[in-house]
Amino acid sequence: MKWGLLGGTFDPIHLGHLRCTEEILEIFKLEKIIFIPASRPPLKTRSNIAPFHHRMEMVRLATSENRSFSVSDIEDKKKGTSYSIDTVKHFLEEHGKDLTLFFILGQDAFQGIKLWKDWKKLLLLCNFIVMTRPGYSIKRLEGLFPLDFASQFKYNKITYGFEGPTDSSIFFREVTFLDISSTDIRNRITKGTSIRYIVPEPVCDYISDHSLYR
Repeated sequence: MKWGLLGGTFDPIHLGHLRCTEEILEIFKLEKIIFIPASRPPLKTRSNIAPFHHRMEMVRLATSENRSFSVSDIEDKKKGTSYSIDTVKHFLEEHGKDLTLFFILGQDAFQGIKLWKDWKKLLLLCNFIVMTRPGYSIKRLEGLFPLDFASQFKYNKITYGFEGPTDSSIFFREVTFLDISSTDIRNRITKGTSIRYIVPEPVCDYISDHSLYR
């Protein structure tokens, strides 16, 4: 099994999330990608994050028509703060050697990964796919990580990935950049301007029906 995990606050999910994820699904020939809304994200300081059940339902609505997309509420079932390393361990322990796991995240998030809990262990647990903007290229990890850690990864010209010591790799892949952000969407709603064609229509209707972000 080749699965991708895409975590995030998804407050709200938008078309940029979906387009990038569809491209990664195709590039890496994944069987499915699981969207995982964060319940209590440790690095989010904004106090008015929409309740988990609303964010979860919006992700479900946005992905329901794609058979290769699914949603997990695993981070809400656990007590305490949502940490990616715990989520990855859960899937690996549940499915064992039958599962090849790819953790998917954006370029900005990856550049801040040294702030994550047990980030070194996390990068050695599974494959990582970093979605980059057009024009971005990297051939060395030394600029991103301490030398002693970066030196454990060797660039493979065939896979275009950095192979680590535990049979896991870090891949950087350019995806279509849609200049959409959840922050901008929330600001538009606050101002009373339209968000149609920025978020999927069912999500747009859900936000309106539940008066979110007003």
